[in-house]
Amino acid sequence: MVSEPVPEHAYDLFVIGGGINGVGIARDAAGRGLSVALAEMGDLAQATSSASTKLFHGGLRYLEYFEIGLVRKALIEREILLRAMPHISWPMRFVLPWHPDMRFESETPTSRLLSLAMPWLRGRRPAWLIRLGLFLYDHLGGRKILPGTRSLDLSTDPAGAPLQARFRKAYEYSDCWVQDARLVVLNARDAEARGAKILTRARVVDARRAGDLWEIRVDLGGRQKVMRARVLVNAGGPWVERIVRETAHQQPKAHVRLVRGSHIVTRRLFDHDRAYFFQGTDGRIIFAIPYEEDFTLIGTTDVDHRGDPLEARCTEAEMDYLCAFASQYFARPVTRDDIVWTYSGVRPLYDDGARSASAATRDYVLVLNTDGAPLLNVYGGKITTYRRLAEAALARIATVLPVRGGDWTAGAPLPGGDFPVDGVPALIADLAARYPFLDAFTCRRLIRHYGTEAREMLGEAAAAADLGRDFGAGLTEREVRWLMEREYARTAEDVVWRRTKLGLRMSGDEIAALGAWMAKEEER
Repeated sequence: MVSEPVPEHAYDLFVIGGGINGVGIARDAAGRGLSVALAEMGDLAQATSSASTKLFHGGLRYLEYFEIGLVRKALIEREILLRAMPHISWPMRFVLPWHPDMRFESETPTSRLLSLAMPWLRGRRPAWLIRLGLFLYDHLGGRKILPGTRSLDLSTDPAGAPLQARFRKAYEYSDCWVQDARLVVLNARDAEARGAKILTRARVVDARRAGDLWEIRVDLGGRQKVMRARVLVNAGGPWVERIVRETAHQQPKAHVRLVRGSHIVTRRLFDHDRAYFFQGTDGRIIFAIPYEEDFTLIGTTDVDHRGDPLEARCTEAEMDYLCAFASQYFARPVTRDDIVWTYSGVRPLYDDGARSASAATRDYVLVLNTDGAPLLNVYGGKITTYRRLAEAALARIATVLPVRGGDWTAGAPLPGGDFPVDGVPALIADLAARYPFLDAFTCRRLIRHYGTEAREMLGEAAAAADLGRDFGAGLTEREVRWLMEREYARTAEDVVWRRTKLGLRMSGDEIAALGAWMAKEEER
């Protein structure tokens, strides 16, 4: 390998990791005038950040663990984030069916408290307690946009139609949907627009203190480059502890618990736009969520993971578990034959010593090492609180590095999100009128992916032919070039499974042809 000499320039911050926490910190820091570089060993959001349940939510079930602070923080964030990115995030109503046999997970603080105070419940979740939890959920976060909870009669409400007849009562509450991988990419784009250097397919192979600086050796696909920085931020997600030990040559002062969350995607199981919150007889919960218009997303599992996080897969046992869980609610059983896709990601939860993966905290912990040039290690966190995590990280960094300006990201839209929360229908109508050759699905998809930038991408196209080659499912050469030039896409997988989900609609041959075309374009 060829190694470049150490450059004279030193960045204020060097961030390892291109997941949501890494790009969120990079964006916040760049917006405060700091010089920032970020290195991601693969594609942005290649691991955990594209394998979430894709929700901005407070975490209703965390109330059972008395994590009131975490829930309140996340509930406040929902509407802040919704305003900043109304193209890739939108309100969603969740239907929580109730039945007398529903039970708590036995190890939750709420379960233990009720077993002492009301032993006759025998672990069951009474309706009044669920309603109390939803009352807190409605009021902890200062809700202004999202509607509150209401009760449903499932014998008359359309939400009851796909469910078993034994479910006659439900509660309906609000949370938000988000396109998780696009969230990461748009944060990276905004960071770059504010001066950050974003490196993908760039593996940090070594980081050592040299006086008051860090010297970071980066492998750029066979060519090595040495970069310097005043502060090193380790936002490596599932690899955070390994980076501390093997890359930065330090002893970790905190630990992560790697928990695999798997999801299945099926053909559409119900004909409305609300999601379901299902509670199992084992005390766990799963969601069944409308997905990409023609599909249903079901998940997640919580399983302690060992091995390479990139090798995480939804196991046969997890598929069977999710099918059986959903089949406890749906009138028509969900089987493996219904599954069209699965995905799995490893969540790097802060290891708080919890007895089960489900009970491990979803809050974040920041550990600042000042035994020389500063090193900030990021443990845990959830997608809903990424922006708050970034603010907290900058507050810690400000103790060792001059930082100009205060918190700013709460009022700043992401690229394409500079329009009102309720402005999507108007944008779709405008796009359809301006480009009448586009079908209705493509108009909706382009606005939901690119927002106000959709027209910039399509430009002066007057006919479908002006958009170049059609790779399938409405994915055109014009869009792929945008993704390669503006959004760091390098492979077909980057395009069809992260920046879009068109892999659900394209054939294997179409995806392979797209990959071959992109490889040729990369060589130019």
